Amino acid sequence: MARSEWRLSAILHADVAGFVRLVEREEDLTFEHLRAVRSRIWQPTIESAGGVLVHSTGDSMLAQFESAVTAVKAAIAIQERMARFNDGLAQEQRLLFRIGVHVGEIIIDDAGHDIFGDGVNLAERIQVLAEPGGIAVSRAVRDVTELQDDYAYVDGGEHRAKHVSRPLHIYRIHARESAPTLTRTAMPLRGTFRFRGADLRGHKFGFDLDFDALAKRNQAVLIGRDSAQCDVVLLHASVSRRHARLSVGNDNNLRIEDMGSTNGTAIDSKPIAAGALPEPLTPGSTLRLGDIELVVRYD
Repeated sequence: MARSEWRLSAILHADVAGFVRLVEREEDLTFEHLRAVRSRIWQPTIESAGGVLVHSTGDSMLAQFESAVTAVKAAIAIQERMARFNDGLAQEQRLLFRIGVHVGEIIIDDAGHDIFGDGVNLAERIQVLAEPGGIAVSRAVRDVTELQDDYAYVDGGEHRAKHVSRPLHIYRIHARESAPTLTRTAMPLRGTFRFRGADLRGHKFGFDLDFDALAKRNQAVLIGRDSAQCDVVLLHASVSRRHARLSVGNDNNLRIEDMGSTNGTAIDSKPIAAGALPEPLTPGSTLRLGDIELVVRYD
């Protein structure tokens, strides 16, 4: 009879940003590209680092490593190779993987050739907070790994993740100015930004924003409590009547500015001063409006 065992492992979880949009546009070509990168990039890179590609389903990948050090090295190597692969594709065809890395206890199911447990779940939640083409890791991973000189950890702050009771502190891996090998993706020209989160009591809030429509209209979206003045209404006592404004900058980035709110606006725990220039808002960031915290995703 096959048995299951507990083991402390490093887990790498990844999926493709905007996968639904890619499939709707060119389904056959998207899956052809996915098969190519799985066999030419993901599997050989993971195996050469001593890891195991546990499974790949649709646009997602799950891998297990004996150490956090090798998992992070593999994640960086994969994103470097993906950047080169994407260079040969049109922008609307590129596969921009989000990668999350965590170290924790997992259950190894020998019969099903799969892994389960809290460590796997947290790796998936961390992956959601990564930038398209980027890497996010847990504090546990950051504390036991050092990066090569070309890369640095950037504090991504604490986040509330679905079905996770405690705050999740993440760090993003960025290439230094001298080594632009890790994808630092310009904002896509079309697609939907999804804002999802909750207040301090766990009450859920969210809204969607069509980035392409916003860019074409060259207009701003006002967020606040007053339905007569705002495009996006968040009915919460901590949100001001006119709280913040979203717009598209000249660099084709989504930006946000505080409109003099009472309880403030922040990105990744960094407050935005009222009246200051609009700040860029990238996928994977956490936006706080009063007591509401929203994670920004792009599809």
